[in-house]
Amino acid sequence: MKKIAIIGAGNLGIAIAEGLIKKNTFRAEQIIATRNNLAQLQHLEKLGVTITKDNQFAVKEADYILLCVKPFKVEEVLQKLKDDFTSAKTLISVATGVSLNTYENIIGKDINIFRAMPNTAAAVEESITCICGNTKDEKVSNEVKIIFDTIGDSIFINEELMNAATVVGACGIAYVLRFIRAMIQGGIEIGFDAQTATKIVAQTVKGASELLIENGLHPEQEIDKVTTPKGCTIAGLNEMEHQGFSSALIKGIKTSFDKI
Repeated sequence: MKKIAIIGAGNLGIAIAEGLIKKNTFRAEQIIATRNNLAQLQHLEKLGVTITKDNQFAVKEADYILLCVKPFKVEEVLQKLKDDFTSAKTLISVATGVSLNTYENIIGKDINIFRAMPNTAAAVEESITCICGNTKDEKVSNEVKIIFDTIGDSIFINEELMNAATVVGACGIAYVLRFIRAMIQGGIEIGFDAQTATKIVAQTVKGASELLIENGLHPEQEIDKVTTPKGCTIAGLNEMEHQGFSSALIKGIKTSFDKI
């Protein structure tokens, strides 16, 4: 009957709590969610989740502490809670840009600490979450992975790649949505109404992603299947490349990485 405390349960914390319950990773009574505005957590309480404003109570009661506060609040929150951490507890933070070393300096190096970077697709259980940690305990690492697998899929990476993971995995949602918007606009220009264009484009993008996920192929291998000699697909792709499509996307990713 291990328990998990979600400190600062905003949209992401709520999505994780709902995912844990839906997939029976934790029962509702094993989850504690904290937030200043408890009205936003009433639906979780109805499911059986303990909701409270008391972070200290949550940490004392839980085995896993999922820290979902803004990066600039991490130190302030943990300083008030550091005496409640023991070596039996595991801290998991989703705060962007805060190093494992920073957490160790606050709560100690003998505690299992993980950083995780989900994205907003967690709301529909389709996030990709990148995780790194300070422990070699595979059992604990696997348990942390299971938590994030409830909102999509998760992978372990080296800590030095966490900023890159933020750009590709988290910022990447915005890049893909902007691409989708452009496809919709193009669809409208050639005759579709906005609603129909949106449905066609969204499903097409979903289908393209599933091809890569299910088949494990490089994108060019799938592209080759729809580019016939002198066909309309290759003509459109070449024009996009002439206009700098791939280059613009790569430069955008690099710019976001430099900014972070």
